Amino acid sequence: MPATETASALLGVYKPAGPAFTGGEGCWMVAEDGRRFLDFTSGIAVNALGYGDPDVADAIRGALDAGLIHTSNLFRTHPAGELAAWLAAHSFADRVFFCNSGAEANEGAIKFARRWAQGRQYEVLAFHGGFHGRTMGALAVTDRPAYQEPFRPLMPGVRFADVGDVEGVEAILRTRRVAAVMIEPIQAEGGVRPVPAEFLRALRSLCDEHGALLVFDEVQTGLGRTGWLWAHEASGVRPDIMTLAKPLAGGLPMGAVLMTEAVAASLQPGDHGTTFGGGPLVASAALATVRKIGEDAFLAEVQRKSTLLGDLLGALALRHPCIRGVRGAGMMWGIETDGAAGVVARALEAGLLACTAGADVVRLLPPLIVSDDELRRGVAILEEVLEC
Repeated sequence: MPATETASALLGVYKPAGPAFTGGEGCWMVAEDGRRFLDFTSGIAVNALGYGDPDVADAIRGALDAGLIHTSNLFRTHPAGELAAWLAAHSFADRVFFCNSGAEANEGAIKFARRWAQGRQYEVLAFHGGFHGRTMGALAVTDRPAYQEPFRPLMPGVRFADVGDVEGVEAILRTRRVAAVMIEPIQAEGGVRPVPAEFLRALRSLCDEHGALLVFDEVQTGLGRTGWLWAHEASGVRPDIMTLAKPLAGGLPMGAVLMTEAVAASLQPGDHGTTFGGGPLVASAALATVRKIGEDAFLAEVQRKSTLLGDLLGALALRHPCIRGVRGAGMMWGIETDGAAGVVARALEAGLLACTAGADVVRLLPPLIVSDDELRRGVAILEEVLEC
């Protein structure tokens, strides 16, 4: 059946562009008509290792051969335990909860923070420009009035502040009603806007002073995307809770909530749960993914290529006055320009997959394995399609 006919059965909450894709290799996606597209979206930061990574494929095949695709969390399996141990050993965390997506991870973080507060405090402080998901709790802490309005009333007890406004944050925390402060180290959907390290350090100090948890949403920035294993490492700040998802299982759906023992100790059996989280198939794929990304040499190479991409984009901006700014880290960059959606559409026609981050930012999220030549080619295509 043609792709256009099968797609008509899908709920119309997306606007997919371009042809139907049937294959992928490395940093390239292949359309049903045979055309190849250089992918600078990575499935929105999911396919960190590109397409067809042999280690991830072997891990998935091994799990399939073992016959245990799913067991539920009524029983123990080795991959989930090994993955949790790896994540704890390579982060601030003592305990890990697995789920299925970034929005679910953020829902869990909100619940865990409120459970930790034991009714003493219940509010969540989030930030203008932030994005944490579209489920009801995650939507409530997402600063997108157009997304929120059709679904009001939202979860109560949410306050918002401006990134960088230390005095405003302190005034809210002084009320002693805030259980958690939730922030992305780089606001991704909000325009690829890095949060200053000094502000993250101020949040840590204020949370400690006023008895609130600090939650970092690293759903998009975590696992090497910024050139650090975790984006917050660049600031030297340790959170109490961190949420992960997108690249975690090599393209399979998986999320995680990492937390300190102090947070974990407040949770009891039955306080939270999931049927599919941490299943042996996805956990096996995730183990292969994190072990590869977590290698020092791999992260060093991402940082090196980040410098190259930043230089290429900086030079592009100098040649094109319609580019008002370039910002980012690692393999996560935003180009601020009018008509970003038009740039993305023309890039697609020219063989480059990119996406937007708001109305005026072209967002680039290449796979972490992208080559120097592929970075140059992608930027060259962007230059071709800029109309200025």
